[in-house]
Amino acid sequence: MVEIREVTSKQDLKKFVDYPNRLYKGNPYYVPSTFEDDVADWDREKNPAFEYCEGKCFLAYRDGRIVGRIGAILSNVANRKWGHKRMRFTQVDFIDDAEVVDALFGAVEAYAREKDCLEVHGPLGFSDLDREGMLVEGYDRRSLFYTYYNHPYYNEHMERIGYTKDTDWVEMLIHVPEHPPEKLIRIAELVQKRGKYTIAKLNSRRDIKPYIRAAFDLLNDAYQHLYGVVPLTQRQVVHYTNKFLPLLDPRFIKFILNEEGELVAFGVAAPSLSGAFQKNGGRLFPFGFLQVLRALKGRNEALELFLVAVRPDLQGSGVNSILINEILKNVVGTSIRFAETGPELETNEKVQAQWRFFETEQHKRRRCYIKAL
Repeated sequence: MVEIREVTSKQDLKKFVDYPNRLYKGNPYYVPSTFEDDVADWDREKNPAFEYCEGKCFLAYRDGRIVGRIGAILSNVANRKWGHKRMRFTQVDFIDDAEVVDALFGAVEAYAREKDCLEVHGPLGFSDLDREGMLVEGYDRRSLFYTYYNHPYYNEHMERIGYTKDTDWVEMLIHVPEHPPEKLIRIAELVQKRGKYTIAKLNSRRDIKPYIRAAFDLLNDAYQHLYGVVPLTQRQVVHYTNKFLPLLDPRFIKFILNEEGELVAFGVAAPSLSGAFQKNGGRLFPFGFLQVLRALKGRNEALELFLVAVRPDLQGSGVNSILINEILKNVVGTSIRFAETGPELETNEKVQAQWRFFETEQHKRRRCYIKAL
């Protein structure tokens, strides 16, 4: 018999966050998320998303042993913006057992009905910067520390209990050439000259901070029409800055400014942290941060692409070619041999078109499921 318990204590929350680490122990493709951040995300005092979100998380037990977990998020802002009455499910993991799956999703669906929701969809987070999408292709590829990993049986159970595809994201593997493509260089130089654009000089993380507010404003503007996105608040900007800034490498962050000094585009990448997070189990403290520093500064074969944003009126103008060219200058000649994108909506042709200069492979796909109640 399966028992569902709502997580109400800090001790149980740590068990909730740690469960996938035990479920996927020894799996070479699973990469832990940041343990401390995942715990903080469910703290109503620490996560500013709770200003407009409600949420619960649940653990499934059998014979006193945890056999699954699931979170539920009611984003009131997202529902108002998109005209929906939806509950999000998030951070879902379980053994291959129908009774466990039915009990977990039964708890979320009961909570959704209690809140007068008409649909449940996910996996989604509190915001678009959180992990989203259930893996449906690429089970034999190592995950990123900011994306989910799951076994194929997850999707079999989703379909069995009545969930269907709402949208997909794809992820690209980009092979780094020995020399920057000449066509890319020509386009980037031409666009930069015509637009009188300059590249902000960043020598340290301290140099990044003056651009953070403008970068998040640009992100809100550029991503506003994408699936499920809602604007980040000022408190969320601070929250995500504190969460991700220590993990970034200034060599692979590019801010493009126009003649008036306004930020019109930016790109954020970093040497792959997946191996580091596998070694430290997702725990940065007290010593886990050492593996992250080694990954950022040592030899690394992979580059992880976090974000690319271009001001809406300049999308399609070639400004993104400047970003790619500038990042590539710091990649060619290093140990980096390939780059991996994060999830990109399969319908976002503008984003996918920017990789046309390279040899690429669409190596992962993840899905947002939906079910009418």
